[in-house]
Amino acid sequence: MSGVTLTDISAFDREMVTSFRSDRLHLILLPTEQCNFRCTYCYEDFAIGRMRPEVVEGVKNLIDRRHGELSHLQISWFGGEPMLARSVIEDVASHASEIQRRTPGLGYGSDMTTNGYLLDHTAAERLAGLGIRRFQVSLDGPARHHDHTRVRADGQGTFGRIWRNLLSIRDGSVDAHVLLRVHLTPGNLDVMPAFLTQVRDTFLDDRRFRVFLKRVVRLGGAGDASMEVLDAEDERIAALEEIIVSDGQGESLFEAEQVCYAARANSMMVRADGRLGKCTVGLSEPGNTVGRLLPDGTLEVDTPRFRRWLQGWESRDAELTACPYEAFTRQGPKLLQLTARPGS
Repeated sequence: MSGVTLTDISAFDREMVTSFRSDRLHLILLPTEQCNFRCTYCYEDFAIGRMRPEVVEGVKNLIDRRHGELSHLQISWFGGEPMLARSVIEDVASHASEIQRRTPGLGYGSDMTTNGYLLDHTAAERLAGLGIRRFQVSLDGPARHHDHTRVRADGQGTFGRIWRNLLSIRDGSVDAHVLLRVHLTPGNLDVMPAFLTQVRDTFLDDRRFRVFLKRVVRLGGAGDASMEVLDAEDERIAALEEIIVSDGQGESLFEAEQVCYAARANSMMVRADGRLGKCTVGLSEPGNTVGRLLPDGTLEVDTPRFRRWLQGWESRDAELTACPYEAFTRQGPKLLQLTARPGS
């Protein structure tokens, strides 16, 4: 890279450089793989429970080992439902915040994907104080649609409580941002214009809220065979996007990144049992287990498996950098196993 400026590098190459920077670390942590919901399209099996104490210690020790060489640490909380193991979150987040405070030049950010059932204003304020200032909460439309697909484990509906929690965050002063991920299906598309208008008018005057329109797709769950999905090119989706941006604030509509975290060498998922992975979708895919986090914070990495997730950079295949997991599931050849170059 000597003598080459960023203006000489293509967007693809800039992303590749970012993805391999050793001074950046992205940890996706699963404090529990249990969930209080049983969404009809979910792909998880909930076979693993709360993060083991030795894994929690391993995460904190990993941060201790790496922080001196980092310019930025990003921690993403996933599950299961992460808020079911809030004490684990607060333990690790407190540690990361303290490390950041004591380390000049270290940037630290944290986000959480949550179903929102336990995320009221008080909880959001507490977590924001620990650096967790971005939350993603999913909605499947108005109550009669949402409560059909995003149900509690006991079969009860969830929309009312989630909506009240969102209103409490809106009405409070917490320094946090909420991404409302609105799921689109053939079954709810007709009610979406009215629902998105309600979402826009209720939340989007507040710059802390944004909307992400996402088609529900088949991800390997038990309900895949009976699931109807929208075509990615369905022109009605663009019409729904216009409802969100009609508030005059184009930034209210979120667009997904072009490069998946799983394609980045400096991003790693730590499961509740200490296994290392790359993708939060392919949890049952054997190739997604690429190693293990040890209690002392060191990583045992299966290099050939790890390199399979990075193949898109070497082949310059934008589809594989956008979704490396796609190669594990599509028809045809699987991801090639790369061998190390001499001297690498």
